[in-house]
Amino acid sequence: MLKLNYIILLFLLNILSVNLWGQNPKREFRGIWIATVNNLDWPRKAGENTEDQKAELLSILDSLEELHFNAVFFQARPASDAFYKSETEPWSVYLTGQQGKAPENGWDPLQFMIEECHKRGMELHAWMNPYRVKQKLSDQLSDNNVAIIHPDWVIDYGTKEYLDPGIPAVREYLINIVKEMVSHYAVDAIHFDDYFYPYPLANIPFPDTLSFKKYNRGYSQQYIEDWRRNNVDSIIYMISKAIKQINPLVKFGISPFGVWKNYDDDYNGSITSASTTNFDNLYADVVKWQQNGWTDYIVPQIYWEIGHPSVDFITLANWWSDRSFGHHIYIGHALYKLAEGQSAAWKNPEELPEQILITRRNKNMEGSAYFRMKFLENNPLGFTNRLKNDIYKDVALLPTMEWLDNKAPQNPKKIKLKKKKNKLILYAKFTKKQGKSNDHLGYLVYWSNIKDSVDLSTTNRLVTFSANDEIDLSPKLKLNKGTHYLWLTTLDKQQNESTPVGPVKIKIKK
Repeated sequence: MLKLNYIILLFLLNILSVNLWGQNPKREFRGIWIATVNNLDWPRKAGENTEDQKAELLSILDSLEELHFNAVFFQARPASDAFYKSETEPWSVYLTGQQGKAPENGWDPLQFMIEECHKRGMELHAWMNPYRVKQKLSDQLSDNNVAIIHPDWVIDYGTKEYLDPGIPAVREYLINIVKEMVSHYAVDAIHFDDYFYPYPLANIPFPDTLSFKKYNRGYSQQYIEDWRRNNVDSIIYMISKAIKQINPLVKFGISPFGVWKNYDDDYNGSITSASTTNFDNLYADVVKWQQNGWTDYIVPQIYWEIGHPSVDFITLANWWSDRSFGHHIYIGHALYKLAEGQSAAWKNPEELPEQILITRRNKNMEGSAYFRMKFLENNPLGFTNRLKNDIYKDVALLPTMEWLDNKAPQNPKKIKLKKKKNKLILYAKFTKKQGKSNDHLGYLVYWSNIKDSVDLSTTNRLVTFSANDEIDLSPKLKLNKGTHYLWLTTLDKQQNESTPVGPVKIKIKK
């Protein structure tokens, strides 16, 4: 009976999809992970010259802009190293080919990404892996790597090396790294993925006996798992607090493994039978963090198909939806599985589109994210084309976070339309007294057929976004013959939108 219900549901979704893709929401999170570890997505090759690295990033961002993405998870700290200028972290081997070697000409990839994302109206979420030191034990570390300076903080587990989450000094070190980034860079968010305590290896216990003995805080051996969870709780709470103290508008987000706990282990868990869970194996009580407001958003990695017998996508999406606690939930989708196509479900070109439909129809879901960039570029089963032509055919603003900021930004006093060197330029004019707000991001230009009002409720009337006061409409303005009216709104970095200014009349003679 359950299988029949899924078949009926999928049939209905396929019927509905024709109409639903024509109704893109005005606000929807559309994110993608860009992995730098092992040069998975960028740079293509460690140590290549700066100009090639910049060109690759610009190509990526241009593609994402064309596909109407609005957020990027950029892996700025893949393994106790940095893709940014840091006083403590060494430059990444994945950037320059040698850990600790600085890139040429003062090149700072994180700063570059922030500037280029903001030009396009996108958010930059700085993706950091807190505990990972080595991908393989043979990796060469620079002299200023934390694992060389503090070898007593390090644990080998399997073929990898980690900082020990049970040591208070480790947690303090990581908090200071986040503070440094938020203080020196205009990131929109700090983002952690699912790597807290490492995924367990068969028959190999995690070797934290010494740190437990020294820093157990009164926990007995039988409660070592509670102690580990408390270690992770502590760092999430302290990082959240530190971020807001420096800049209350910087978001903090987590992308956890897709299952918190199974129902058989806890009636609050999902009706799943996952062999690994956040709570029991990674010691990450993500639900607690969201409930306490320590996170602004979570992106559960629901990397299974609709109808999976043990970890069904719909079951998990609904379960996570009920645990938003007034903050945002986006769904992480397994784009890589669509590319690999190792099962019948992932050979179906409708699998991911159907997952996105389910996400959109859920009242507590605010959007989607995809793992990862390289697979988007490869257009698996035509999915990238589907995004362009149907699913993301319209621009979308990011959902606002009212608990951070819900104040509409200041609008310019007036707008003017002029021709300049065969270009049609819309000018936004602020008065000297008025000025722009400190968190000004840019402008949105809309059109209407009547001069009395404009509909801002959808993106059907949206012409373009621009970070510039002089807005070149030439490549974007595609209106039918006749008289139309242009309007302008201001957008701040939290994507709050002002009331419209206008209209400016325009006649199309073609």
